[in-house]
Amino acid sequence: MDFDISAPHFHNENKAREYLEARRWPNGPFCPHCGVLAERVTKLEGEKHRPGLYQCNDCHGQFSVTVGTLYERSHIPLHKWLLATHLMTASKKGISAHQLHRMLGITYKSAWFMAHRIREGMREINPAPMGGAGKVAEADETYIGGKEKNKHKSKRHSGVGGVGKEIAFSLVGKVRSHHVPEVTAKTLRPILTAQLDAASTLMTDGEGQYRILGADFARHEAVNHSIEEYVRGDAHTNTIESYFAILKRGINGVYHHVSQQHLKRYLAEFDFRYNERAALGVEDKERADRALKGIEGKRLTYRRTNGEPPRQQS
Repeated sequence: MDFDISAPHFHNENKAREYLEARRWPNGPFCPHCGVLAERVTKLEGEKHRPGLYQCNDCHGQFSVTVGTLYERSHIPLHKWLLATHLMTASKKGISAHQLHRMLGITYKSAWFMAHRIREGMREINPAPMGGAGKVAEADETYIGGKEKNKHKSKRHSGVGGVGKEIAFSLVGKVRSHHVPEVTAKTLRPILTAQLDAASTLMTDGEGQYRILGADFARHEAVNHSIEEYVRGDAHTNTIESYFAILKRGINGVYHHVSQQHLKRYLAEFDFRYNERAALGVEDKERADRALKGIEGKRLTYRRTNGEPPRQQS
C-alpha cells in the first residue's frame, strides 16, 4: 500500500519519531557522537526525559533520532517534517513554500527554509561515475529564467538567447544536473569526466563544445537540431529533453522564480524525483523513505541579511 496522507506519523509526534527511528536505525540506535551501537545505548525514560531521548554508555552523550541530520534542533514538529517530505517527493513538479506554509500551518519563512533542507537531503554526495562499456548517456543544457520582456525594465538584459538566464547542464543515464556559468568545453569537461565513465557512449546535439568533448569517450553521436534532425539511428537527446520539460514546467509553473544562489538545490530536487520515479518502480512511500536517507550527516544554515553570523540551526 502506498502512502496514506492520513497515516498516524503525519499527525502524531510520537508516531513520527518511531517511524523515523525505524528507518534510520533498522538495527537499533547508534550514538552519533562516537558511533557506539545499540548494545551500548540506553533509552532514557520517565517524566524527567523527553520522549525519544537516548544516552551513550561510552561517551555519555545524549541524543535523539534527529541529531546529526538536517532536522536537528528544529522547532518544527517532526510529523510536519515527514509530511512536507512526502508532499515534495510525491509532487512531480514540486510544491511551493507558500503551499507548504498553508497546509502545515507554519510561517512562510519556516516553510521556505524547510523546503531547502529537504532539497539538500535529496542531493547526492560524491556519486560514482555512471555509464561504462555498452552504456549510453545523453548530455545537454537548458536555460532557466523568465522572458526578458516580462521583467522590470531595470532588470532586463540586452541580447538574445540565454542572456540574463541561468544555465543548467544535465547528464541522463541517471539524471545529474549542474548549475554552470557558461556552456564551453572548458566548463563542461570536468563535469563530464567526473560523472561519466570514459568507456560510455555520449549522445548530444551538434553544438561545437560537444564535438570537442565527444572525443573523450568511447563513442560520440550527435544530432543536428538546426536542420530539425532529432533522431538518427540510435542517436537522440529525447530523454534529456523530456527531463528538461518537467524541470521547466515545475520552475515556471510552481516556483515561478529560482535564484542563482539556490538553483543547485532545485536541480537536486528534480533530479531526485526523476531518478526515483514511478516508471522505474519507485512509488511515493519508497521515494519519501529514500529522501529520508539523505538527511543524515548534513547541515544547512544561512547568514542573516544584516551581516550577523548564522543563527544556531533551529
